[in-house]
Amino acid sequence: MHTWRTPRPNRPLRTGGALLAAAALLVSACSSGGSRTADTAAEAGPVLGALPRSTPSALAPYHEQKLSWRSCEVPGFQCATLKAPLDYAEPSEGHVKLAVSRKKATGPGERLGSLLVNPGGPGGSAVGYVQRYAGIGYPAKVRARYDMVAVDPRGVAGSEPVECLTGRQMDAYTRTDLTPDDTGETAAVVAAYKRFAEGCGARSPKLLRHVSTVEAARDMDILRAVLGDEKLTYVGASYGTFLGATYAGLFPERVGRLVLDGAMDPSLPAARLNQEQTAGFETAFQSFAKDCVRRKDCVLGRKPAQVGENLSALFARLDARPIPTGDADGRQLGESLATTGVIAAMYDEGSWPQLRQALTEAVEEDDGAGLLALSDRYFERDPDGTYSNLMYANAAVNCLDLPAAYSTPEEVERAVPEFEKASPVFGRALAWASLNCAYWPVRPTGVPHRIEAKGAAPIVVVGTTRDPATPYRWARALASQLASAHLLTYDGDGHTAYGRGSTCVDSTVNTYLLRGTPPTDGKRCSAS
Repeated sequence: MHTWRTPRPNRPLRTGGALLAAAALLVSACSSGGSRTADTAAEAGPVLGALPRSTPSALAPYHEQKLSWRSCEVPGFQCATLKAPLDYAEPSEGHVKLAVSRKKATGPGERLGSLLVNPGGPGGSAVGYVQRYAGIGYPAKVRARYDMVAVDPRGVAGSEPVECLTGRQMDAYTRTDLTPDDTGETAAVVAAYKRFAEGCGARSPKLLRHVSTVEAARDMDILRAVLGDEKLTYVGASYGTFLGATYAGLFPERVGRLVLDGAMDPSLPAARLNQEQTAGFETAFQSFAKDCVRRKDCVLGRKPAQVGENLSALFARLDARPIPTGDADGRQLGESLATTGVIAAMYDEGSWPQLRQALTEAVEEDDGAGLLALSDRYFERDPDGTYSNLMYANAAVNCLDLPAAYSTPEEVERAVPEFEKASPVFGRALAWASLNCAYWPVRPTGVPHRIEAKGAAPIVVVGTTRDPATPYRWARALASQLASAHLLTYDGDGHTAYGRGSTCVDSTVNTYLLRGTPPTDGKRCSAS
């Protein structure tokens, strides 16, 4: 389950790409208080154990490698290739090549080291993120003191990307009806997931077994060593919080300053993650509905309850009769693409005006172009019909990190009422999206677990109260697990909080990154 966007590409969590991918600006004021309570304690379960402090001799060549920096196509940035073992259990049996990019500290002020960033996903390109956003858009005083650095995780973008389908096959996959009404439509859902899994297995057979979050975290430690940093300083968003927390659990003594924004709860099984993310999207949608009815261009009604009812009616109409979009490839807008488009806009309240316009066009003009554009942006589909590997990597990592949420269509049907309770609008579709790992060609290597990272330096966990993709409860849960966590709460909308317009959140995180001073545990930033 996982998904995000705008202006930074945060992306899908575990839902299967809003629907089929896997399985994610107010001025603020500050206040303190409201620390975590016992009811947020994570479920009992295994704890991620730390690795030995000393580097194994078999890994020494990787830790001692020298990067050959070169100019990138993006002015001001340098690029390099990092090698990491394909299989950490057999480090001499081959390696993967990982894309790395950096923008050196600009000054003034003493350089503090490297600041690694990751936008989430899994599957989001960290290199693209640092070049298009973090390396030029993070606060100038942060960029002055840190080299801004990113590495695409194994299997993602420039790091030997997982591949699964052709563009046309992916077009068909994203149109799969995820609210099956009969046995034939149910069989079509199963067939779509099987084709996707078989495509990944055929195109990326070796790598598919080695794209876990634990392996990606170990890759980050190699990069830390190669960059010459004694400790890791890191800002991770959405799934990037799971990656960063995993690093802290494996290497607690090497934690420098870690910011985990839009946190995930690693202790939850896949089915619970999906159900809770579904509830998160419903929370965000209700916030959208309340905002929508105050606008003149809200085509879905004048009362918040009408917005959900009328959107459900629109989805039902599109399920029965898709509408034209003017797409060059002849794609029409059906229920699945429309649902993805709406969910995509829940990640950032700045997208709500675009969503209202797209809904108006669909309802009043039978024109699906606006919702299709939102869906395409979510799936990272280019106008030429090609896709990035975001959704392929998303599934590959998710299906390796945790056992499948459900194994059969019958299990999904039994779970549908709980999903519909969590979200009357999105629940049924997101329940069926949770079947995607059932037919995966590689057995999962991970299980739900707690991350305590005992002995780590203070870690800042950031949670947004109406976050659609990573519900606020997850931030409270992760903060309750991490021994050195300081929870920072933003009372607001949208996915993640740092760099999205809150002066309170930004100044608090900046102070931590620049001075090493974490916020008081339980500090709250509320919209002004």
